[in-house]
Amino acid sequence: MTALLQPTPAAAPAPVPEAAPADRHSRTGSAAPAATAAATPAAAATRRPVEGSVHSWDLSTGVDGPGTRFVTFLAGCPLTCLYCHNPDTWRMRSGRRTAADNVIGEARKYTRFIAAAGGGATVSGGEPLLQPVFAGELLHRFRHELGLHTALDTSGFLGVRATDALLRDVDLVLLDIKSWDRETYKKVTGRPLRPTLDFAHRLAGLGKETHIRFVLVPGLTDDPANIEGVAAFAASLGIVSRVDVLPFHKLGEAKWQALGMPFSLRDTPSPTPEQTVMAKDIFTAHGLKAV
Repeated sequence: MTALLQPTPAAAPAPVPEAAPADRHSRTGSAAPAATAAATPAAAATRRPVEGSVHSWDLSTGVDGPGTRFVTFLAGCPLTCLYCHNPDTWRMRSGRRTAADNVIGEARKYTRFIAAAGGGATVSGGEPLLQPVFAGELLHRFRHELGLHTALDTSGFLGVRATDALLRDVDLVLLDIKSWDRETYKKVTGRPLRPTLDFAHRLAGLGKETHIRFVLVPGLTDDPANIEGVAAFAASLGIVSRVDVLPFHKLGEAKWQALGMPFSLRDTPSPTPEQTVMAKDIFTAHGLKAV
């Protein structure tokens, strides 16, 4: 059921690469890219072969979108989050070159079970938009070929690579907003916040249902003003149907150690139940459903 791969030791991911030739798309000015995200048009009867770097796939319940879901984890991520529990997905070379046909074939085995459980398929990572054509192909085929509800799990940092065609095949976006304070966001991820906010505004313009995911880290993201900023922004979008407040944990620390990378949050505690309730209350005060 799961195709887990052995991580490749690395100190830190390389800078965000340009899309590979098969992933290139044209853009005009600052507008969203207009090329189709899937490798072949929606009406095509025969699919063109497409490959991508896949870290693993699995079935999950309740954490990667509604219901039981077939989740494909793509390899490669431009962020270096301090609390990442899957640092082995940071580099594309840590994945295995896999055909979209193989992923769809694996998911097909579970479609009846997934449908009965009110679930669907999620494309996650790493960062799936590092491989936009491959991610788009999977989303398109999950939705149109297998008839599954689709979700895209993303930081939004590479949102400009998501074409309108790709987003048409997405029923739900799981958008991570790590922090509202810009300096904290840069400290947590190594990247600026602005691309994520721009992507969120674009999703709002498209009316795309979105779940916000916010990791609560004591001493880092738990300042009430920081949470207030995320909550106010999320409420302003008009598309956020749920906020997942995710308490920080250290379950991925062993992976950092295995990769020979220092885990800087090793002495950071998980938030108390009271701290978690406080954070949820801030989101709820803005009219948002926080879980």
